[in-house]
Amino acid sequence: KIVNSRYDKFRQINRFLEFIEDILPRLDRSRESVILDFGCGKSYLTFILYYYLTEIKKMKVSITGLDLKADVIKKCNEIAKNYGYNSLNFEIGDISLYKPHFRVDLIITLHACDVATDYAMYHAIKLHSKYLLSVPCCQHEINNQIKKSSSFLASYGIVKERMSALLTDTIRAKLLEYSGYNVDILEFVDFDASPKNLLVRAKYTGNSNAKALDEVKQILDEFKIDQTLYKLLFKSSN
Repeated sequence: KIVNSRYDKFRQINRFLEFIEDILPRLDRSRESVILDFGCGKSYLTFILYYYLTEIKKMKVSITGLDLKADVIKKCNEIAKNYGYNSLNFEIGDISLYKPHFRVDLIITLHACDVATDYAMYHAIKLHSKYLLSVPCCQHEINNQIKKSSSFLASYGIVKERMSALLTDTIRAKLLEYSGYNVDILEFVDFDASPKNLLVRAKYTGNSNAKALDEVKQILDEFKIDQTLYKLLFKSSN
């Protein structure tokens, strides 16, 4: 039985598993699949995902959760040990400083705050992660840059906030396309369950879309803004 105050989280996690289910047929069942959960927090999703894949789907997986909070990570590792989840590990770390040097099949982020989502996407691109599932959260970066003079849509606070979030996710999706991913932006949960209800789903194909980068530059120039994933990609290439 689910505690009433946690029911929205329950719905979100189960909805996320539905998206996981969609990509399972494309993972190589003959070997261990490697999954990174950036900004795992208390790891409700991480534990259920591990259980779902290993106990229900009988898959070989290795999952690593990363978060900044040492006490939370310690607790998660204790729980994993108690359940005998030997291929589930939690590490203390800043996504922006994390340097994985191994093959990754899937990167997930559920409400990684603000630019933490950009760093997760950057790692996915650099590691050529086969899949990325990301539900962004707290997109303040562009909202803080846009001035009322940029667009009449910026005249009203709540409209400006939502426009900024949509611009952010569009820029991210286009940069993923430029980097060789096939990208969809989908409704994650009903808006009444969470206002952060868009999910970015990306599959690596290796086919770069050059036009997507031109479209990003046009948006950045039009609104006179900068964006973290863009800076990460083109700072690192210089």
